[in-house]
Amino acid sequence: MKLFIGNKAYSSWSLRGWLACKLSGLPFEEVVVPLYDEAWEKRREGDEFAPSSGKVPILWDGEDIVVWDSLAIVEYLNEKSGGDMFWPADTAARAMARSMAAEMHSSFAALRREHSMNIRQIYAPVPPSEAVAQDIGRIMQIWAEARARHGGQGEFLFGEFGAADVMFAPVVTRFITYQLPVARFAEAYMRAVINHPWMQEWIGGAQAEEWVIDKFEAPPQPE
Repeated sequence: MKLFIGNKAYSSWSLRGWLACKLSGLPFEEVVVPLYDEAWEKRREGDEFAPSSGKVPILWDGEDIVVWDSLAIVEYLNEKSGGDMFWPADTAARAMARSMAAEMHSSFAALRREHSMNIRQIYAPVPPSEAVAQDIGRIMQIWAEARARHGGQGEFLFGEFGAADVMFAPVVTRFITYQLPVARFAEAYMRAVINHPWMQEWIGGAQAEEWVIDKFEAPPQPE
């Protein structure tokens, strides 16, 4: 398998696809493609990116199977790895985990728009906008419900690190980068995510990158 991803410092969806590949336990090659550099427009027209219209991540499994979009990659790798690595075994927990992953995939636009991922930075805290505060409140609500109902003795949303954590990992980095206000219970979960060996590997890769995209480096401004 070959996974094409964007800059590790900035590409939140790439992080999800990459974590999914790691979670699968299957061997894969990663290809980092610098976003928005001089060759970006030409590169995204290449055959590797044609199925996704130039978006990353995109996963090729051989020459005939291609999967794009992080949630689709999660589901494809869940099947390919045997169906027991990504989602909780308990039916109720699995239903909740899938719902949370889907909500993350389709929601929280304000948080994503106003606080883009930048793993290499930690900015001085600025009060979030009303829309971002609402997103944070909803995330705190579903994190708390998952931990209370299905977290058990584990450190992650459903005990063991799984697909729901894959989907929310970039949110954790945003909360840290912008020092956004979170509930106290969430701090332990966020530490568990950031300290996970795969996240440490990704962060190390981001720190080693030489590329800087100015539009993702501007600190938040108070309203």
